Amino acid sequence: MESFSLILAIVVVTALAFDFTNGFHDTANAMATTISTGAMRPKIAVAMSAVLNLVGAFLSVEVANTISKGLVDEAGIRPEVIFAALVGAILWNLLTWLVGLPSSSSHALMGGLIGATIASAGVGAVHGDVLVTKVLIPAIAAPLVAGIAALLATRLTYSLGKKADGDASKKGYRAGQIASAGLVSLAHGTNDAQKTMGVITLALVAGGAVAPDSDPPMWVILSAGIAIALGTYLGGWRIIRTMGKGLTDLQPQQGFAAQTSAATVILASSHLGFSLSTTHSVSGAVMGAGLGRKGGVVRWSTATRMFVAWGLTLPAAALVGALAEYVTGFGNWGTAVVAVFLVASSAVIWKLSRREVVDHTNVNEVEEEPAGVVTTAIAAVTPPPAGPSEELAATIPAQAPADRKPSTTTTTV
Repeated sequence: MESFSLILAIVVVTALAFDFTNGFHDTANAMATTISTGAMRPKIAVAMSAVLNLVGAFLSVEVANTISKGLVDEAGIRPEVIFAALVGAILWNLLTWLVGLPSSSSHALMGGLIGATIASAGVGAVHGDVLVTKVLIPAIAAPLVAGIAALLATRLTYSLGKKADGDASKKGYRAGQIASAGLVSLAHGTNDAQKTMGVITLALVAGGAVAPDSDPPMWVILSAGIAIALGTYLGGWRIIRTMGKGLTDLQPQQGFAAQTSAATVILASSHLGFSLSTTHSVSGAVMGAGLGRKGGVVRWSTATRMFVAWGLTLPAAALVGALAEYVTGFGNWGTAVVAVFLVASSAVIWKLSRREVVDHTNVNEVEEEPAGVVTTAIAAVTPPPAGPSEELAATIPAQAPADRKPSTTTTTV
C-alpha cells in the first residue's frame, strides 16, 4: 500500500482535476461532428462518449509509461514539480475553453511538466529525444495525416454514393457516424486518460510511494478513467460549437469520414506510445472533410485562431508551470499560494463564462462566414458530390422558369 504525504495527496487530487478538465475540453473531439449533423442528440452523445472514455482507459498503459518514464528524469523530481505542471495545464485548458478554442490538453500537460521540470532541475532533466520523437513530431504529423485521410475518404464516400438513394444514404452515414464517434471516444480514453495516469505515477515515484519504473497502479487507472468520463459527460459545449459548426459545415458523409480517419490515427499512436493530441487529429480531419466536398467551407479565421492557440500551448503552459514551481520552492506557504491562485483563477474563468452561456440547447448556433480564397480554389477542382438531391441541386446553376421568356431588352450606357 502506498504511503501518502499531504503534498502527494494534493498532487493526486490536482491531477484528477486536470483529467476532469481534459474530459470536458476534449468532448468535442469525439462528438462535435455527430452533434452538428444531427446524428445524435447532444446529451445522449456526451453520455455515450463518457462511458467509452472510461472503457478506453483500461485498454493500454503505453502512453502513461511515455510520460511517467520517458519525458523527464524521475530522479530529482519532487511532487511539487508535478503540482506546478498541473497548474499550468489546468489554467490553459480553462482559458481556451472560455474562448471556445480546441487546443491540446495533452500539450498543455506536456508544457507544464517541461516548464516545471526545467525550473526545478534544469534543461538536462528533460529528455529532448523523447520530446521530439513522441510529442513534437506527432503534433505536426497528426493533423496533416488525419486531414489528408479525411479529405480522400470524403471524396471516395461521395464517389461510391453516386447511385445511392439520398435519404437511405444519409441514414446509413448517420449510423456510421455514431459508430465512428464511439471509436473516437474509445481512442480518447485510451490516449488521454493515460496522460493523467502517467503524471500520477510520476508523482508517486517522486514521493517514494511506488518503485521507479512502475506501471500505473489499478486505483490510478480507475480514478483517471472516472475523472475523464465525468468531465466528458458535462460536455465542453463551447468547443463542441467551434469544432462542429465553427470550422466548417459537415454532411453525415463528411462526419463519418472525419471521425473514422481521426480514430485510426489516434489508436495507431496509442499503440506506439505516442502522446498524440486528439484535438489536433480531429481538427485536422474535420478540415480535411470540409475541403473534400465541393462547396464545402472551411472558416479560415477560426482555423487561424486555433493554429495560434496550438503554437502557444506548450510555451504558455511551460511558463505558468515554471512560475508555479518557483513559488512552490519557498516551502509549504508557497504551495498554498499557488493552490489558492489556481482555485481563484478557475472561479474567475467560470464566472466569465456565464456571461454567454453555451449548452446543449444552443450548441449548433454559429455565425456564418463566407468562403475564403483557399476554400474557393480547392472547391473549384473537387468533384461534385452525389446522393441527396438537394446537394446535387446546389451544384447546378439556377434555371429560368420554362414559361418565362428571356429578356431581349438591351441597355445602352
